Amino acid sequence: MGHGHGHVQVPSSGSASGRYVWRLAVALAIGAAFMVLEVVVGFATSSLALISDAAHMFTDVLGIAMALTAVLLARRSGPTFTRTYGMYRAEVLAALANAVLLFGVAGYVLYEAVDRITDPPVVPGLPVMLVAAAGLVANLVAFFLLRSGAKESLNVRGAYLEVLADLIGSVGVLLSGLVTLTTGWRYADPIAGVAIGLFVLPRTFVLARRALRILFQHAPHGVDVGRISEELAALPGVVDVHDLHVWTLTSGMEVASAHLTIDEEATSATVLTDAQNLLRGSYSIEHATLQVEPRESARRCDELSW
Repeated sequence: MGHGHGHVQVPSSGSASGRYVWRLAVALAIGAAFMVLEVVVGFATSSLALISDAAHMFTDVLGIAMALTAVLLARRSGPTFTRTYGMYRAEVLAALANAVLLFGVAGYVLYEAVDRITDPPVVPGLPVMLVAAAGLVANLVAFFLLRSGAKESLNVRGAYLEVLADLIGSVGVLLSGLVTLTTGWRYADPIAGVAIGLFVLPRTFVLARRALRILFQHAPHGVDVGRISEELAALPGVVDVHDLHVWTLTSGMEVASAHLTIDEEATSATVLTDAQNLLRGSYSIEHATLQVEPRESARRCDELSW
């Protein structure tokens, strides 16, 4: 009895990010336009809150640009003999790069805020409020464009979190401008800058952790590999399951491989079909490479060092 191999091909446009290209493009255009506006007015008025929001908008624009580039690269660069999984991991790298950018900007804003607390500059409230209100509208549009995609794609989620941070930032800048305009309290602006920086950090940590889990090929979040092993071993004809691996290639693309040892009466084709149906139906794993082997061949696996 020979070995049976089941291999379900992943389509070249299968990543979840691919369905949101036009949304990413629109969000990129909106963010770029208002980033320029916030930079000009922020430095003209010496508003740390507005400069902070502009910095977040910069990472937003750069992050969405990386996300969009990664999606297009993954779609156009299909699997080859040298890149057997194509360029899908580019999306995960873009998400990780977004997290690094957000960490850097948050650190810069907090550093500047501490320096300004001792001698806060006079910030005119009205222009800050007007720009913040325009930025709020722009971020709301981008927020709703990316919200649905953030549930499916880690790459889109990275861009979505940056837009969310900018949305909260615009609210903070708007409030600080209102306080400055009505009371003249100079500490409102640096405090808003600190609040924006602190808001970004925990969400950035979660994004970075999820990206690193994929890059280190950990099991997908919420997938119990032990249970998968038990269910595969319970299939008729299967006497042992080993070399089981489950990982994520990119968002929405889970991959599995395993060796299934069968008894003498079992049919390889039947066991293979049952295992594929189990992984597809219960765990949504469409791409599975399964080696079905008799007991004699399975002994070779015991000799492997890892």
